[in-house]
Amino acid sequence: MPLAEQLLDASLWASVTRALIPVLLAAIGGMICERAGVFQISLEGMMLVGAFGAVAMAHVSGSATIGSAAAVMAAVLLSLILAFGAVSRDGNPIVLGIAINILALGITSFLLPQLFGVRGTFQPEGGVRIPRLLLPGLSELPFLGPVLFSLSFLGYVALVLVPLTWFVLFRTPVGLRLRGVGERPMAAETLGVSTNTYKYLAVIASGALTGLAGAQLALGNVGVFAENMSSGRGWIAVVAVLLGRAHPVGVLGACLLFGFAEAFGFRLQGQGLAVQITDAVPFVVTLIALVLARKRFTRLLDLSETKI
Repeated sequence: MPLAEQLLDASLWASVTRALIPVLLAAIGGMICERAGVFQISLEGMMLVGAFGAVAMAHVSGSATIGSAAAVMAAVLLSLILAFGAVSRDGNPIVLGIAINILALGITSFLLPQLFGVRGTFQPEGGVRIPRLLLPGLSELPFLGPVLFSLSFLGYVALVLVPLTWFVLFRTPVGLRLRGVGERPMAAETLGVSTNTYKYLAVIASGALTGLAGAQLALGNVGVFAENMSSGRGWIAVVAVLLGRAHPVGVLGACLLFGFAEAFGFRLQGQGLAVQITDAVPFVVTLIALVLARKRFTRLLDLSETKI
């Protein structure tokens, strides 16, 4: 199929959306932390723990909803380590984040054979999955139907969070205080704002959203848990926050770039390109974009930010 036809193929863009959702959920969580002044690089570990918790509880309960709730709880518990260390004890969030990522990889790899007697991959009993929700009428639209209106519940949540977080950050007093805590913490304290409270809530919110990202990745995209299945997506989410300058629109654009690179890489793999090359495509493309588009994103996003 010619390249131009592939780029207009609805199935390609549906794959882009599926690849986009987990990264977008995690990146929005990282963006909230960034706005509160906590550099969040433990998204990889939280996503991995969330994926494990989702599959484990889905296996026990037979419910994707309970599995998703367990994913949120697991990632939030992990986020409290970062919150306590970086906020309460004034530790280095980068060091703590790296430690959390290592802890998550080790504990999931340890618990998989201990709890389920398998190594590598595990599928919940009954093949529990997060179902797709077809919006009546809209899901039947050509092109847009399979791309935007045939997603899982978490997929719709991720897309709705983009305008919602923009509104909260730039059109509400809560968003103003959150940005003030990250940009001018001493000034925020003089106005009676508890900086530690806002930072704790931001880190916990990032844990909850990244846990949902893990649930979507495990139960929505593939239906199994595999060791280290986050495969760098948490790091891509960190890059998306930097590339998008912690702005919802910019973060969405960066995640969309990654989703397209991953989906197109899989298509090239199906046409015979070496898997080592296709696996590297999303990371190479994202890093190149981070270098080349930084200044342009800065100018575009400054136009849409206004103070209350």
